[in-house]
Amino acid sequence: MTNEAPSHFAILGSGAVGGYYGAKLARAGHRVTFLARGAHLEAMRERGLQIRSVLGDFAVPAEATNDPASIGPVDAVLFTVKTYDNDTALPMLSPLVGDATTVLTLQNGIDSSDEVAAVAGEERVLGGATYIATALSAPGLIEQTGTHRKIVFGEVFGDRSRVSDRVSTLGQLMEAADIEIETVADARRRLWEKLIYLCPFASFTGAARSPIGKLWSDADTRERFMAAVREVEAVARAEGVKVSDEVTKDIRAYMEALPPATRSSMLIDLSQGKRIEVEALQGTIVRRGQRLGVPTPIVGAHYAVLKPHAGGAPA
Repeated sequence: MTNEAPSHFAILGSGAVGGYYGAKLARAGHRVTFLARGAHLEAMRERGLQIRSVLGDFAVPAEATNDPASIGPVDAVLFTVKTYDNDTALPMLSPLVGDATTVLTLQNGIDSSDEVAAVAGEERVLGGATYIATALSAPGLIEQTGTHRKIVFGEVFGDRSRVSDRVSTLGQLMEAADIEIETVADARRRLWEKLIYLCPFASFTGAARSPIGKLWSDADTRERFMAAVREVEAVARAEGVKVSDEVTKDIRAYMEALPPATRSSMLIDLSQGKRIEVEALQGTIVRRGQRLGVPTPIVGAHYAVLKPHAGGAPA
């Protein structure tokens, strides 16, 4: 991959997140192949992919398929499926991966890089976290609320003492496509710092079936939320991850600034009877805490409450 010529991207998981970033890359002149299924696949084939956004609406013709073998090795894969689809999605990586392929996973949680590496090889995998509010409103139509479209990514294996050349090159390509990019030397730290916030945020809003405002405005609930933040932080530190000393302070400040109507993706999925990422967000913390001897009583209680809905039971 070079930053001097268009590259071939495959989007494995062409929903609200992957589809949006793929459309941005396609509009910038890169070849992008979208992997999708069902009505969304048919809509993209017939009408292309439409983006509605406060930043400006646009549409791109979409090269779309449900068969990765028909694509072959590409320069880069964005792995953006929901974690509960990994059993079927991970095997689809193999036909897309060649000697020079880079796979950037943007899944929630901290397990994805290892799971992707088991298929693609550690030397091909980058880890990233994305900050964006998008929804697949209809087949072939993605709506963006707000203006955030940020990806923080870097190496997760091997030398993590500096930002690698391939991370810099991929970052430049994506930045030129109007994607906000922050490249880092060690992505594992940033993935953990996101989970330290996201695990409690999804837990509290999901378990209460409530936007964050009503929860955060109650002093007792607010302090228990922050106690859950500290539980996840303690697991991270027990794993040997050097998260920021200011992570708890930063999360409290971020929570204070959130609009009261803000809902987590988990809450939205629960309200629609969809499957939820409870294993990637809460289950992994409980399991790691048990293995490391780190108590996680609040996260564990929420895990028990949410786990029965993992398969999409109505709220």
